[in-house]
Amino acid sequence: MGALTPEALARYLEERRLQVDEALGRYLPVAGDHPKEIHEAVRYSVFAGGKRLRPILVLAAAEAAEGLAEDALPAAAAVEMIHTYSLIHDDLPAMDDDDFRRGRPTCHKVYGEALAILAGDALLTQAFILLSGEPPAMAAAPVARLRVINEIAQAAGSKGMVGGQVVDILQEDREVDLATLLYLHTHKTGSLIRACLRVGGIVASAGREQMEALTRYGDRIGLAFQIVDDILDLEGSLEALGKRAGSDLRKKKATFPSLLGLEESRQRARSLVGEAKHALSVFGERGAELGAIADFVVTRRR
Repeated sequence: MGALTPEALARYLEERRLQVDEALGRYLPVAGDHPKEIHEAVRYSVFAGGKRLRPILVLAAAEAAEGLAEDALPAAAAVEMIHTYSLIHDDLPAMDDDDFRRGRPTCHKVYGEALAILAGDALLTQAFILLSGEPPAMAAAPVARLRVINEIAQAAGSKGMVGGQVVDILQEDREVDLATLLYLHTHKTGSLIRACLRVGGIVASAGREQMEALTRYGDRIGLAFQIVDDILDLEGSLEALGKRAGSDLRKKKATFPSLLGLEESRQRARSLVGEAKHALSVFGERGAELGAIADFVVTRRR
């Protein structure tokens, strides 16, 4: 598998980010639509910045499986809507109580807690309107569309992202073992990232071997991403992270560095990225972008 240079990866990520942002602009309600306050809050949160890593993974997976990125754009946009909804709710005082997200005041700080809750609800609902609406935005056969909807719903629900968030809340101020920490990370963060890879494969009509490879890659990258997040929470800054560093430590949250230490946490992240890249061998040169994204996950500073 060929390797992308850092410059080539930066160009790829920027091109795809702009593509995703343009799609989100089309698929979201217009800010002035009545009631305008909720649509303004939605757009404020969605367009607050961010790497768009999850939707880019959808597009890169589709391309690796010989599909078209354009065909996967609606699914990619839907994933970003769900991710943003989860961030809005995570930031609320009842959960993480964060004042900043992506370098800007969080949704509830600008629009109030009630509208922030409803903005998250609206984004979650809009994602499934986009995936299921008529005429279909997603250029896929009805069976494939149902598979995509089910995949994303399972990843976002109580057996996925929501379940991981529940465990995160319940484990605050408690001693946590490695098995519980792995469950927390693979569900709160990893389940949606894994779904991104599988959804891209579904849209591209990937075969069994390709789907298995995308699933292995997604599992490893999802966990590596959260381990690096844990490390950055200790070592980052407001300017780099877009939020105050050290919040996990202040809230006595379960993290890999708190359980295993920084060096072992770094080693686990590097090992997971190596396993993720190995899974891509089935794609040959078409897996180059996913391989470069794997390296980016472990070397990023925000």
